[in-house]
Amino acid sequence: MGLSSDILLKRLLELHPKKIDLELSRIERLLDALGNPHRALPPIIHIAGTNGKGSTLAFMRSILETGGWRVHSYTSPHLVRFHERIRLAGTRGAPSRPINEDALAEILSRCEEANGAAPITFFEITTAAAFVAFAEHPADIVLLEVGLGGRFDATNVIDAPAVSVITHVDHDHHEFLGTDICGIAREKAGIMKPKVPVVIGGQFDNVRETLQEQATALNIPAFFFGQDFHCHEEDGRLIYQHNEGLMDLPLPKLKGRHQYENAAVAVTALKQLQEPKLIADTFERGIQNAFWPARCQPLRAEDFELDLNGAEPPEIWLDGGHNPNAGTALATTMADLEEQVQRPLYLVVGMMNNKDATAYLESFRTLAAAMFAVPIPNQDNDASPQSLCEAAEKAGLNAFTAKDVPTALQRIVSQNKAADHMRAPRILIGGSLYLAGHVLAGMDSEI
Repeated sequence: MGLSSDILLKRLLELHPKKIDLELSRIERLLDALGNPHRALPPIIHIAGTNGKGSTLAFMRSILETGGWRVHSYTSPHLVRFHERIRLAGTRGAPSRPINEDALAEILSRCEEANGAAPITFFEITTAAAFVAFAEHPADIVLLEVGLGGRFDATNVIDAPAVSVITHVDHDHHEFLGTDICGIAREKAGIMKPKVPVVIGGQFDNVRETLQEQATALNIPAFFFGQDFHCHEEDGRLIYQHNEGLMDLPLPKLKGRHQYENAAVAVTALKQLQEPKLIADTFERGIQNAFWPARCQPLRAEDFELDLNGAEPPEIWLDGGHNPNAGTALATTMADLEEQVQRPLYLVVGMMNNKDATAYLESFRTLAAAMFAVPIPNQDNDASPQSLCEAAEKAGLNAFTAKDVPTALQRIVSQNKAADHMRAPRILIGGSLYLAGHVLAGMDSEI
């Protein structure tokens, strides 16, 4: 019996002194040693952006699989197990599934052997493993999400995708991409390729201009949300408008108005494909059934073994968003829920120490009754609960610390009952995908 994937992944972390070191030469060397599997893949949709990449990919995967297409997909980071990153297509008409343990361990072993002791980052060698897995299993299409940036991201060894997608660009990962938003946009624009159409989500004006400049320089078709395609809610439906007319679609199961744009970007990207040709019913059912964990995901209160003392169970939501734009989108979603059913809102927040916690929290200033800051288990670079409280107070929020998520939830339930609120609280657990993954690992929840 060979080594487990957990042991192999731990060894692969030691092949480079840096977790992230953006360049392409190392993965190109390894892929060449592996027989260049990235050149033996079905058509690829390549997806970059700051916010919305994963949800947009989930919409595309759901639509394609609804239409009977076999879909590989690559995403990062994972929430609970690494296997989630590499989803392999099922048989025609069946959904994709995370790669199984035996296949993952065998492919990781091959990549480790092919690489030898040469320096390579964890993301680079595991991206190579994904390409091997995809090349050796039949599929009709690959959905490929950028890890960080775009121009020097390991996924950008792909020479000619079928379609490029850039979702909303915002500030994040300043230590690698810089603080200039147009500079960040240029890094994302690095996935644009000659003769390949690009679909672009809603952007700040200066970002849109930067992306348009790159598309013009490459002389490629560029489709911008708000300019070349639009969407809006009308009578409980999602109205999508593009140059071919209108589509009347259901509202996504994924919560939040920001998901309307992500769905529209997904639809527009799929319309650029020569194959497959998708019928209206496929878009209808695909949009409705798309699921992406830790994106305004409802959780069951009973999974936390709370002492309710006769009170109504709280309404609990989980989201991994962690930058200012994510905070704005989540606050809008919570406000929309408040319009439907009034409940006092509480936040349970854990964040990494390189994130702008105050900017993330500012959008909740007039919405949240209080925030409870928690550490993120098994993360050396998480922000301390005390520092998060200081950030929350700058954002105008009442803030408290708790040793973990269950403790925070129990304190909220007790505090809400003591305040004699007429309704059970609404609780948003957020601030980090790592925190979201820890929460999901503790319950029987779909990934």
